[in-house]
Amino acid sequence: MTTAMGAALRRIQLGNALSAFGNGFTVPYLYVYVAKVRDLGASTAGVVLAMLAVAALVVLPLTGRAIDRRGPLPVAVIGTVSAAIGALGLGLSETEPLVVASAIALGAGIAVIQPALATMIVWCSTTVTRSRAFATQFFLNNLGLGVGGLVGGLLVDESNPASFVRLFAIEAVMFLVLGAAVASVRLPRTPKVEDAVPTEERAKGAWRAMFADRRMVWLCVLGFVLFFACYGQFESGLAAYATEVTRIPPASLGIALAANTAAIVAAQFVVLKLVERRRRSRVMALVGMVWTVAWLAAGLSGLVHGAQMVATTLLISTYALFGIGESMLSPTVAPLVADLAPASLIGQYNSAFALVKQLALAVGPAVGALMVGHGMYGAYIAMLVVCALGISALSLWLGQMLQPGQDNPHRAVAAVPAPRAELTESVETTEPVAAGV
Repeated sequence: MTTAMGAALRRIQLGNALSAFGNGFTVPYLYVYVAKVRDLGASTAGVVLAMLAVAALVVLPLTGRAIDRRGPLPVAVIGTVSAAIGALGLGLSETEPLVVASAIALGAGIAVIQPALATMIVWCSTTVTRSRAFATQFFLNNLGLGVGGLVGGLLVDESNPASFVRLFAIEAVMFLVLGAAVASVRLPRTPKVEDAVPTEERAKGAWRAMFADRRMVWLCVLGFVLFFACYGQFESGLAAYATEVTRIPPASLGIALAANTAAIVAAQFVVLKLVERRRRSRVMALVGMVWTVAWLAAGLSGLVHGAQMVATTLLISTYALFGIGESMLSPTVAPLVADLAPASLIGQYNSAFALVKQLALAVGPAVGALMVGHGMYGAYIAMLVVCALGISALSLWLGQMLQPGQDNPHRAVAAVPAPRAELTESVETTEPVAAGV
């Protein structure tokens, strides 16, 4: 059983890493490709980027229902096929309608894949091993994106559209590799979801049941603030603040983004050992404090005039601190979503949390860009410092609602008495000795 679970999990993780590698080929260059290489203009490029998010927002409310009714495997395969079609379509499209349609297929496919893979990881792990499984996924995902971005940068040529076609074709192939890896997995039944393999139509009212779970609702509120204050600012507000206020060159901004990835890759498993046996609510509260320091460093970088090296170092430190916080969240938040979910609603819970993330990623860049674009630099930093402190407060409040096994699975397992079978075995082992005496 354990061996089968491990083999299935390794296959899922490998496929996910390869798809992230392919995705890293194109993500940094999508805007340039649409606006300049295909000469469709900045407005069309903006529409394409928006469609990626809109498509996700449309399909995610339906994805959880499909996962819980049909299982995560067929849903994940459909997502990989849609993403592959979208990626290849972007590479081959030369007109605005085709580019937008391809972006919709790509965005919908990626959105479907995320909760389906999360549910598969839940099925292939136990309550105790789940934190490490999600941390490994996050590590491989970031490593794949980082390496893919670096390799893609070496292959791309803005004056040669064929080089971009090659990048999108590689991305499409990697999505198909993920689909093949997922399709070959034999999902075991774990104690957590032993009755989760759908055998009949799921009961109606799944959304109502989830909204009635105040712990999940509170976690979704916390998740929105987390994603708004971090991922929602990376490529918009924080990047604009860095170039307009800190006045660092674009090359240094690239170094800052690389520092974020490097911090995750270097720290993930060190951080995992430090946090996986601690209360999840306390770990998330600590993330809020780390990000508070990060935003204060960003604000200070805009005040250090005449010392560009110091300002640049402070801003790079901001991105690195975000990476440390992210490495603390990866073994904490996703496993908590799974442990809060009833067996029949795991897909629903994962999809709902993915929807919260997408909403934050849609609202965050808009708010950040608007505030920085209107010169509200001090208010922007102050807002995000308040958000970071709010993360700590919300986490501690959530901790009061959680059961001991949800907040700290390791401690709960350690507190369980030894199984009766082990006690019987112990008695049988000692009986011959007693007879000899």
